[in-house]
Amino acid sequence: MKVTIIGSGYVGLVTGACLAEQGNNVFCLDLDPKKIEILNSGGVPIYEPGLKEMIERNRAAGRLQFSTDIAASVAHGDVQFIAVGTPPDEDGSADLQYVVAAARNIGRHMTTAKVIVDKSTVPVGTADKVSAAITEELDKRGLSAELCSVVSNPEFLKEGAAVEDFMRPDRIVIGTENTPAGLRAKEQMRKLYAPFNRHHERTYYMDVKSAELTKYAANAMLATRISFMNELANLADLVGADIEAVRQGIGSDSRIGFGFLYPGTGYGGSCFPKDVSALSKTAKEHGRDLKILDAVEAVNEIQKYVLVEKIEKRFGKDLSNMKFALWGLAFKPNTDDMREAPSRVIIQELVKRGATVVAHDPVAMPEAKHCFDLDFKGNPEGLKKIVLVDDPMAALDGCDALVVVTEWKAFRSPDFDAVLQKLTRPVIFDGRNLYEPQAMEELGIEYHGIGRHN
Repeated sequence: MKVTIIGSGYVGLVTGACLAEQGNNVFCLDLDPKKIEILNSGGVPIYEPGLKEMIERNRAAGRLQFSTDIAASVAHGDVQFIAVGTPPDEDGSADLQYVVAAARNIGRHMTTAKVIVDKSTVPVGTADKVSAAITEELDKRGLSAELCSVVSNPEFLKEGAAVEDFMRPDRIVIGTENTPAGLRAKEQMRKLYAPFNRHHERTYYMDVKSAELTKYAANAMLATRISFMNELANLADLVGADIEAVRQGIGSDSRIGFGFLYPGTGYGGSCFPKDVSALSKTAKEHGRDLKILDAVEAVNEIQKYVLVEKIEKRFGKDLSNMKFALWGLAFKPNTDDMREAPSRVIIQELVKRGATVVAHDPVAMPEAKHCFDLDFKGNPEGLKKIVLVDDPMAALDGCDALVVVTEWKAFRSPDFDAVLQKLTRPVIFDGRNLYEPQAMEELGIEYHGIGRHN
């Protein structure tokens, strides 16, 4: 099938590459010429395991192309995926200007029947806005609105495992209208996703609004589990319990399960923060407060400061002349995404207290540098206190303590003898509970985890 992907960001690139991998002819559009130049020169503007190789393979086979040509993109695809950004607006709602602009461009240029697919994470009712924008443009040209049907097909991709998630999905959600055009669109989507359903049916068909709400509901549930465990971990610290034992105890209940029960320094990234906020905003627009989600957000913001509080409790409020090694900058492993990353809050707070931070991340260093330039735009002296190094062990040299923020596999089993030699004090603040307290005690390391007998 001929498919157009509007927006060559995280979701668009993964969607386009994976659909091309299944033999479809895919046209990826983006209005950022620099991004298209990178892609056409063999580069990839984001880090995602397996994505670069898949793009190279399908570009070489002629199934995947990148362009800034809007008219050509609309002419190409019988199915048009809208995968543009929906950043949070000032009031917490999703900013739909890019989604609506993409819809208008489709309406201005289409001459044959199209299936329009909302792939971006959007609030309930967005398909109606997309349909209205396209219809308005078609009316101007004297064309029938029956030429198009808008489908909701939300993505369920985990950063760091997005290619695997797309190629082997646990579910595919498709929302269509109960109209002749909607039924035709449903059949088009069935054909497009047929290769992903060979072993068993993974597709859930529903109405458009239910599909839109499903995406937000899924992310809100996962965010709730994270904040819930962080609350329990903080209580475990106070009462002397071990949150790891608690996690295993409740996770073994089949009604609960083990997923997303790991306490830490709070969630970040491009999805959970904005999606929880947007869902809460949608509820308020309909006269309803989602009190649980408001609490989830509040707990998550507080959690980003927990490591700083532990450091302050150990060393005092004045951290002048102190130096901390920090492992992990991205909000999670296997990505370079620094959006809403807890590391940014932790580093700002340590610098505010006079400390120097020597940081390392296996992938996110370039993006981190860009983010710190923004975070410390009005504080050039503070920016000088952040040092980025390419070797995690080199980051330890002469530091007073190690702070672990992101659970990269490379950090799980370091040479602790070398760690002890490099640190001026044998202290580790583990924001992801990578290490066992008893093992650290036996090594002579003062260990501060999250909810682990601290």
